[in-house]
Amino acid sequence: MTATLDADTVLSVRQLSKHYPIVSKGLFRRRVVTVKACDDVSFDVKRGETLGIVGESGSGKTTLGRAILRATKPTSGQVLFQSPTRGVVDLAQLPPAELKPLRTELQMIFQDPFGSLNPRMTVQQIVAEPLVIHRLASGSELDDRVVAMLKRVGIRPEYRTRYPHAFSGGQRQRIGIARALVMKPTLIVADEAVSALDVSVQAQVINLLAELQEEFGLTYLFVAHGLAVVRHFCNRVAVMSQGRLVELDETERLFRDPQHPYTRTLLAAQPDPDPDKRPDWAALAAASAAESSSP
Repeated sequence: MTATLDADTVLSVRQLSKHYPIVSKGLFRRRVVTVKACDDVSFDVKRGETLGIVGESGSGKTTLGRAILRATKPTSGQVLFQSPTRGVVDLAQLPPAELKPLRTELQMIFQDPFGSLNPRMTVQQIVAEPLVIHRLASGSELDDRVVAMLKRVGIRPEYRTRYPHAFSGGQRQRIGIARALVMKPTLIVADEAVSALDVSVQAQVINLLAELQEEFGLTYLFVAHGLAVVRHFCNRVAVMSQGRLVELDETERLFRDPQHPYTRTLLAAQPDPDPDKRPDWAALAAASAAESSSP
């Protein structure tokens, strides 16, 4: 039976899990422990939406993003993607040969603007690489597309012969964004895309992502731990804890009235710039712990 999605839904994640078996060797026997990095997660993402995925380190949010894009193969579940060229496909089940053409429509912006760019490649080569791999452009057309995208993200085209070490962190992240967008994708997973940047540079990159979303009709999965950025940028927020999705709601409603104890604790840990409005973290955490332990 062919899966279907309504016209406004770009992505539908259904009971997605990614488990890792960990083998420990004892004196007399082996012991296998299963780590549930992502466990039975379900949600939909609408066209043009930005869905924030938040949680503490180790909550499973990065594993979720990687499983959706098939950077790692899920253990079980479905990842239904509405492709402009192929209709609805289940990314979780596609063999590599069928998955490769869809890479043009699915892109990732990585956390580390220093480690995600090949230091031995020029900016021209880095941004052009996806087009070359998929044989989408060559010659003067390739150069024109690279120049146009660098201009769009705020990098001067004459700098394209330089290497990554010549740029600041914010500029490198802009180059990473250009590399993702040069393919004209439908869905972008931004994995902690601004967490390694200074606060002022974070704001510049977030504003750029918002402008590009409006211009190109992009849909974002925005993985982050900085709640202030998520509140400013995302339409809805999904909260992850120990591999599970514990709460999903519209951004302002979730921040104003969180329902799950873990979400309350997560929000309580964020400092307010106004000292008179800062919550009593200890009291909120204790109340959340008491609620979660009650029958």
